[in-house]
Amino acid sequence: MLLVFDVSNTHVVLGLYEGNKLLYHWTVATDLNKTSDEYAVLIYNLFLLSGAGFNDVKAMIISSVVPPFAPVLQEMGRKYFRVKPLVVGPGVKTGMPIHYDNPREVGADRIVNAVAAFEQYGGPLIIVDFGTATTFCVISSKGDYLGGALAPGVAVASEALFQRAAKLPRIELAKPKNVIGRNTVEAMQAGILFGCAGQVDGVVSRLKQEIGMPVRVVATGLQAELIAEHSETIDLVDPLLTLEGLRILYERNS
Repeated sequence: MLLVFDVSNTHVVLGLYEGNKLLYHWTVATDLNKTSDEYAVLIYNLFLLSGAGFNDVKAMIISSVVPPFAPVLQEMGRKYFRVKPLVVGPGVKTGMPIHYDNPREVGADRIVNAVAAFEQYGGPLIIVDFGTATTFCVISSKGDYLGGALAPGVAVASEALFQRAAKLPRIELAKPKNVIGRNTVEAMQAGILFGCAGQVDGVVSRLKQEIGMPVRVVATGLQAELIAEHSETIDLVDPLLTLEGLRILYERNS
């Protein structure tokens, strides 16, 4: 079996594949204070609850936008799974030309998403990933990575209001009853949720103008389904796109 890790600044999403089939997937917090041993215990318990075993894992691949975190998972892989993890980065075969001034600047998660989306849906594509940042990636009809845009994520925007405005509370990211909020929580939820949906539609519309041809828009990430419901430009939601991209990249490099 193949164990895949997608590490963002806030969450680690991991999945266990048997061949092309995703058997299990989990989401845990990104914690730089945890050691490889502590993450091994955490993953052991997730496996135990799902009926999987450490001995079933024969390979591992890691995509991380948090540089200090990848070595922790690499050590865990060597120590507890007895495998040498593949880390997505320079030197990894993607099969996708990257048209960026400095290709090394492109986040591993953006490349993984691009590979998976083009493999499954063809091109041209716009991929919107709702994570710590909201990322917009453009893939050509030939499967080239053309670049994109970056914006603060919806959770970051919500946390910033709580941190910088003394009277505003920390809120749950949920759909409010109305756009016209009748209390502070509803007003914040309306502004953040519908504001993010409007931001997505605005950026995607401008990207489409530059592309100059019909293009599909695929959304992924933890808030993808919540935001997509209120977006006029998102065509489909694939919440596990990054995990699928990791599987594809492992196969291309194994």
